[in-house]
Amino acid sequence: MSLVELILVLGTIVGVADGNTILVKDNAGQTTTIKLACINAPEATDQQSGLAATQRLKQLLPPQSRVVIRTTEQLKNGKPVGEVFVDNRSVNLLLVESGNAVVDRESLENCYETKTQFLIAEANAKNNHLGLWQESKVQFKFHVK
Repeated sequence: MSLVELILVLGTIVGVADGNTILVKDNAGQTTTIKLACINAPEATDQQSGLAATQRLKQLLPPQSRVVIRTTEQLKNGKPVGEVFVDNRSVNLLLVESGNAVVDRESLENCYETKTQFLIAEANAKNNHLGLWQESKVQFKFHVK
């Protein structure tokens, strides 16, 4: 087992770009775009479910919300990826619980502390036909890294 460096960023929400991406201002005043780790939400421009994911994220993270971000990786373009917490609750997990996002199994190991919770939340959303799971066959386009 390798030693993982835990990097936490304290910040304030500036805005929500889409169901996978937020804008955060850190304590130094720098605004950064953050991709939500371990989940995929459909693109807002593609269909109703994408708009619903973006709206849900805006409800969970209104402007000026204080957040803690546990960074998990950095994309090739330099954009950080992280799990976002408000009041000790993972916003990423809340999106999966409500059916507004699905678990990204390729990056799930990056959310090692909450991996099982993500999988259980997705199964429950699917079983209860929430959000994306309302349709008989779930087909939607994801924003790829």
